[in-house]
Amino acid sequence: MDDFLLTCSEAVKADASLPSGRLFHVVLGNEACDLDSMVSALAYAYFLHKTAGGDAALGVPLLNIRRSELPLRADNLFLLRRAALSPDSLLFRDQLDLAALRRSGRLRLTLVDHNVLPSGDADLEGAVVEVIDHHALEREPSPSCPVTAETVGSCATLVTERILREAPHVLDPQLAQLLYAAILMDCVNMAPAAGKVTPKDSRCVAALEAGFPSLPPRAHLFRELQDAKLDVSGLSTEQMLMKDMKTLGGSVSIAVSVLYLSTEVFMRRSELEAELSAFCAQRALDLLVLMSIRFTEAEEPIRELAVFGLAAEAREQVGSFLERAANPALDLRPMSSPHPHLLVYHQGNALASRKKVLPILKDFVRRRDGDEEAEEDEEEDGTWVPPTPANSLAEGCPLDGGPPAFSAVALHEQLTRTDAR
Repeated sequence: MDDFLLTCSEAVKADASLPSGRLFHVVLGNEACDLDSMVSALAYAYFLHKTAGGDAALGVPLLNIRRSELPLRADNLFLLRRAALSPDSLLFRDQLDLAALRRSGRLRLTLVDHNVLPSGDADLEGAVVEVIDHHALEREPSPSCPVTAETVGSCATLVTERILREAPHVLDPQLAQLLYAAILMDCVNMAPAAGKVTPKDSRCVAALEAGFPSLPPRAHLFRELQDAKLDVSGLSTEQMLMKDMKTLGGSVSIAVSVLYLSTEVFMRRSELEAELSAFCAQRALDLLVLMSIRFTEAEEPIRELAVFGLAAEAREQVGSFLERAANPALDLRPMSSPHPHLLVYHQGNALASRKKVLPILKDFVRRRDGDEEAEEDEEEDGTWVPPTPANSLAEGCPLDGGPPAFSAVALHEQLTRTDAR
């Protein structure tokens, strides 16, 4: 993969700014650029490169953040070092002008770990040729854009499955370690109590373990990555908020940031309200939703949720909407807050990650904007958010004790048979 990334970097520097030249097939992760998004972009672009045949387009993985923001994602950096990949060889959003490529007709775009472009990238929509995602599907079906969308624990699971099915020879120890780490992180070390893991996630993890026995033990790798991710020592309030943030547009602009510490600790930061106000003002945000997560020694999640906004009406409206959410119910219980513009809740439903809260907030924005269809949907089932898959709530998993004794080839054949049904 090192040579591939170097080729991409050199091609972008030499050719992307020219009015004419080669075609670029860019694989773009989401704007949070978490571990799953980064790995999915790297792995799928590498897969395209290895299976391109006579295709003149160069598969290019693009991290959807500025290069200067990578140090905020310590778990990403840790995994890159562990896999012997240099961050210097990666390409970031501020290094490639996608709009210019689109205008020159030289852009194909595959979205991984998200399925719709934000409003700021609306002009790129015509270049989207494929989507691979594990979030709730918002994209309208199109014969020109195949979509792989399943609510599995990790987008890297869907990428792994594609590689196993179509080009298992592409997998090598380096790529396997990247995919393995991303799935373990998104599925919380395959712990059923976290409500993330599905049978497909387990099958893909087992395939990687069977095909590459030198992979580190699950618990050891997960703990290393988790420690790196949860280490927020030395970060400013702005850096904490930017570390893992996604935004929603509409008549009210909302950002959702994940905090890797308790809200109690976060609220003790000096000048917190002034810092949150400045953060929102700089980014034209009306509301900031903070989702706090930490883990017990048994790797069970503890979640809290907070809503910040200077406008009392909007703040109270979104807080009330989240309290009433039914699908899934968040089981929010108000907590005391020393800050007048910050609503704070304990989130009883520890299985409801940001992946499940974001669609609720999107529904709030749509209904606030007068979307009658969204209101009708809510009358029918509370919200349009798909329910948590029952298989992700199982109290046990056949692979919890490790993978069965089978080969990667055998598993590849089984996956192929399953998909053919």
